[in-house]
Amino acid sequence: MVIADLMSRRATRYLKAALSAVHYSGIGDLLSPMTSGLGAILMLHQVGPEAPTAFSPNRILKITPDFLDLTIRQALEAGFELLSLDEVAARLKQPKAGVRPFMAFTLDDAYRDNLVHAAPVFRRYGAPYTIYAPTDYIDGTGDLWWLALELAIAELETLACQIDGDAISLPCRTIAEKDVAYQTVYWRLRKIDETVARATIAMLCRDAALDTRSLCRDLVLDWDELRALASDPLVTIGGHTQRHYALSKLGAGAARHEMVASIKRLETELGRPVRHFSYPFGDACSAGEREFAMARDLDLTTAVTTNKGLIHAHHGTAMTALPRVSLNGDYQEARYTDALLTGVPFALYDMAKSVLPRASIN
Repeated sequence: MVIADLMSRRATRYLKAALSAVHYSGIGDLLSPMTSGLGAILMLHQVGPEAPTAFSPNRILKITPDFLDLTIRQALEAGFELLSLDEVAARLKQPKAGVRPFMAFTLDDAYRDNLVHAAPVFRRYGAPYTIYAPTDYIDGTGDLWWLALELAIAELETLACQIDGDAISLPCRTIAEKDVAYQTVYWRLRKIDETVARATIAMLCRDAALDTRSLCRDLVLDWDELRALASDPLVTIGGHTQRHYALSKLGAGAARHEMVASIKRLETELGRPVRHFSYPFGDACSAGEREFAMARDLDLTTAVTTNKGLIHAHHGTAMTALPRVSLNGDYQEARYTDALLTGVPFALYDMAKSVLPRASIN
């Protein structure tokens, strides 16, 4: 477990070094005509000025307003056109030669800081953006379990629980031990039934004498706030299920219900159609061909994943499986964003994926 955590930190250092090399060497500028594609959909979650604490495993999900401002200025200076998702979809359906690359901003989970800290930055530049809202969260009844897990481990000196039949006991006295405990438990929980995983988190919160029932109400927009945002012509509201469950873990009927019920609720509350969607967690283990087909059957204009990559012409035939580029709290420097937007890191990653399986056989 400790080794896994050290490998994760080492991977972050290596990736930062690699992105810096792409930026400073000029290889990004050299290869970007072949790798940059048509544009990028950026993924954000929380936006706020607060510095992360020593133990802050979810810091990757939060960037500062200053970094958001820097990213928009960087995009404009590089010649990107800031588009809404409707405009992205129109461009993918009828691609034209010689147009500027585009950038679209998306924010998952509808955190209140999107209204307080992100909206003023977007407004300053007239930048369109999309907020994906899980309806249970807007009701104040959702389960931000990854944040609850962080709060519990921050309080515990020893973490003890059962996950998928295994008894887990981890020390949590130091920051390093807490980091290992979080990564170990988080990824184990991501692999099991959602209801069981959330019950496990609830038990750990009880062990830590924490009441996290108000977490959604404290951190997520309510319906009046969401309506206020939706009234801004720069804003698109998209669906993000009801309960923020990984859809691939659900039966087909339950997964479709999560999508349909959330979209209908948003349309009723906001008085406008909802044509865009984000899959909760959004990786290959959480959403796949079944879910992409459901989104097509619901006639959604776009649906986004958390799979990494830029948008290319071929995505015009895969509008319900679009990749995104994460604005990650660990990479809040212009050189990292610059390197990612060349597309070179994603091209190298795709090459490595195709080579590594063959290399492992030999």
